This record gives sequence, C-alpha cells and structure tokens, in this order.
Amino acid sequence: MILPDSFAQRTEQMMGSGLFGRFVKALDEEPPVSIRINGKKWNGCPVVCERVPWCASGYYLSSRPAFTFDPLLHAGCYYVQEASSMFVAHVISEYVDKPVAMLDLCAAPGGKSTAALSALPDGSMLVCNEPVRQRANILVENICKWGSPNVVVTNNFPVDFVSSGILFDVILCDVPCSGEGMFRKDDGAVGEWSVQGVEACGRLQREIVGCAWRCLRPGGLLIYSTCTFNTAENEENISWMCDNLGAEPLPSGICEEWGITGSLLDGFSEPVCRFIPGVSRGEGLFMAALRKPDDGSASVSCLSVEHEAGSKLLPSKMKRKAGRQRKNNKADKMKLPVHWLLDDTHAFDFSMRGDIIEAVPDSLRDIYKAAVSRLKVLSAGVTVGCVKGRDIVPDASLALSTLLNRDAFHLVELSYADAVSYLRRDSITLPADTPRGYVLVTYRGVVLGFMKNIGNRANNLYPQEWKIKSTHVPDMPHVID
Repeated sequence: MILPDSFAQRTEQMMGSGLFGRFVKALDEEPPVSIRINGKKWNGCPVVCERVPWCASGYYLSSRPAFTFDPLLHAGCYYVQEASSMFVAHVISEYVDKPVAMLDLCAAPGGKSTAALSALPDGSMLVCNEPVRQRANILVENICKWGSPNVVVTNNFPVDFVSSGILFDVILCDVPCSGEGMFRKDDGAVGEWSVQGVEACGRLQREIVGCAWRCLRPGGLLIYSTCTFNTAENEENISWMCDNLGAEPLPSGICEEWGITGSLLDGFSEPVCRFIPGVSRGEGLFMAALRKPDDGSASVSCLSVEHEAGSKLLPSKMKRKAGRQRKNNKADKMKLPVHWLLDDTHAFDFSMRGDIIEAVPDSLRDIYKAAVSRLKVLSAGVTVGCVKGRDIVPDASLALSTLLNRDAFHLVELSYADAVSYLRRDSITLPADTPRGYVLVTYRGVVLGFMKNIGNRANNLYPQEWKIKSTHVPDMPHVID
C-alpha cells in the first residue's frame, strides 16, 4: 500500500521504526473477518472460527462469506463487526455493574451500539444518536434487527442534547476522525487523508466531547473512541479532557497477548488502548475510559429520575399531561394488539407518533417523554404497527423484536431460496393451508418478518428500504451453526 508521505513520516516518528514496520507490512495483508453473535436470538457459534479474546460473543471467521445472502444476518442473529471495535463491550463490562442510562452520541451504523446492548446490565436503556439523517436511517435498521426494546434512536447534533437537559450515566463518543485505522479496508480513506484533516478532526472532536461532558452526570463514565492512530486525535485530546474538564482516565484490564498498545505520546502515561494492525488482530482503533468527578450535586440520570424523584426532566405542564388519561390519543380509541408482545401490557406505555404505534418499556418512559419533546426521535421501544383505516399493520420492528409473541401469529418456515426471495421483496407462494391475515415467515426457526395472506396471493411486507438489491443467488452461506 502506498501511504501519503506526510502520514508515513508522522506515524513512523510516533511508533518507532520497528512498530511502524510491522504496521506497514500488515497493511498489505488481508484484514481479519469477524462477527458478533446476538445471544438473545442465537445460541450457536460460527462454523469455523476463533474467539475474539476481548469479546465473549465475538468470533474471527476463517474467510469472508457472502453475508448479504445469509437470512440470519438480516434477522439480527449476528452483526458483522471489525474485532477491535468490539472492545467497547469489554470496557462497559468492566465499569458498568448496574442498570444505567447510556448515550451513543455518534452511533451509525450501529456496531458499537449493538455491542453495548449486549454488554449492559439488564434494565439499562440506550439512546443511539446519529446527526446525519441518511446514516441515521441505517442505524434504525440495524437497531431494529438486533431486536432490543430498550432503545431510543435519535437524529440530532450533540449540542441538541445539551439543551435537552437530559443526563446520562454512560456516554460513548465514537467521534468522527481522520480514519487512519481504516486504511487497510478502505482505499478511499488513504486518498482523503491530510494533515489539515487531522487538525480539523481534532477541533471537532473536542467540541463533541465538550457537549457530551455537559450531558454526563457527576460520577458518570465517558468512553472516547476513534479509528485513527495519530496522537493529536487521541492522547492529546485525552490530555485536554483531563486539563480542561477534570476527567479521570481509568485503566482497562487487558492481557498482554491481546496485542493492545498503550500511549505513544512522549510524556503522556495515562491508561489508553490502541489497536494497531500487525500487533493486534483487528483494524486501527483508539479507546479510553474516563470518569467525571462526582461533585456531590443532586443531578440524576434519566434512568434514575423515575425511581428517585418523578419526572424531573419534564416540564411541569408536560408532567400534568402525562399523568392524565390521554383522551385524544388515537391509540386509546382502538383495540391495541397488546397480545402481539410477550410481556404484560403493564410493562409498556403504548403511544402514537403520527400513525405509528410504539410500545415503550417502563425503563424508557421518562427519557422517551423528554426526547420526544426536545429531540428528533426516529424510533423508540418496539414499533408495534401502523394504523391504516381500521386496521393495524404489524411493523418489521415487532417481527424482529425479542419481545415478539410468536404465538399470536401463524408461522411459515421458508426454504433458503424462498427466504432470499422474501428479503428481496419478491412474491412468495405460501402453503395452501395458511390462514388469511398476517403471517410470520421464518428461516431456520428465526423470524424474518411479516406477510399478509389475502387468499389468492400474499403481500410481502418486508421494508422496501431494507431489501436485498442484488439478483445474484449464491450457494447457501453457512456462517453460524
């Protein structure tokens, strides 16, 4: 790989010739392929694999299969994620031992968010945010497929969270960066790199962290992450956080054989973790965990509000409205399909945004109310369905949710060929004895989505924007057992 001269000079000076030589050699090698299993949907493991040592549900594969054509990927049974990025699950497991309210501030496409959801203690809730709308739509899709109900997806800038007044126990800042760690996987990142870009990224990163810090409760945890190598976007930003924000860097328990490198900045000895191709088995990544000092203030997180002091985050007018029967809510005027969900209906707050019916878990109630009034919410909890006339059309989010009550629908198991056709939104012929109405289609026992059987034909209800666009039909990929 031909590297920009200025990058090579800066990086060799930072790493030293020996480490830099290993790094350069690795750039010409094939990057490792890795996936993370969704334990809420699948109990098996990849066919030929090796565990990712810092992530219990992560696996290296021996080769790259045709992921696009594996229905189990689309069903949310696993997530294709670069192994270094899975380290966020390790950090969360180390420092979070009780239910928390967490914010992933720059979350798209959703890899670290889904890793966080698997690592957070039961009862936790996660707000996934992405400022860029197109990327936010991809985030919604991946979060829906993962199936966790304790999530709100938003489309806002970091400063919007500051003005919202919402506080979080944990904030992940996986900030935009110069992308040096992606050189091996993305040739475009090499061509786009510049010294000026590094400097601009550093300024933006500090701006984002400054906003995040104001949204972090005293005593809370901030996880800072980039996919770049240079110290300007990494150690120097951590130093800035310590000097200007009073941040306290925290050590991460790592094993020597993991090949994780510490600080590469002269005179900086705080605990940080850097993944370098050729040393660690993954792409380039930098991550640090920092604690916000507890100043003894009475500030509480959005998760704690409900249990400690009522909805303090909500304006008094809104609190009064929330406490009343919502007589004008369309959802109150129709028979809600509460039996479509596994849990007791008392565990959810059914509400409507436009024609969309959402089932919001109790743990999300306060943050949902605050977010809807102050932020741009794209999805929350489980999107149960859409009201069309007198009918409620079940949503793909419901089909893929871990809280779906499968017994509420007739199930049709699909062959591999039919499953791929379904994911393309092609027409599928259902068995002759299939009852009319909404039907769940499955592959290897895992739900893919809904169809509506109207007798002479069946309508494919898989989301148009999610469909497989390729017409190629490969041999059946066998990724996980």
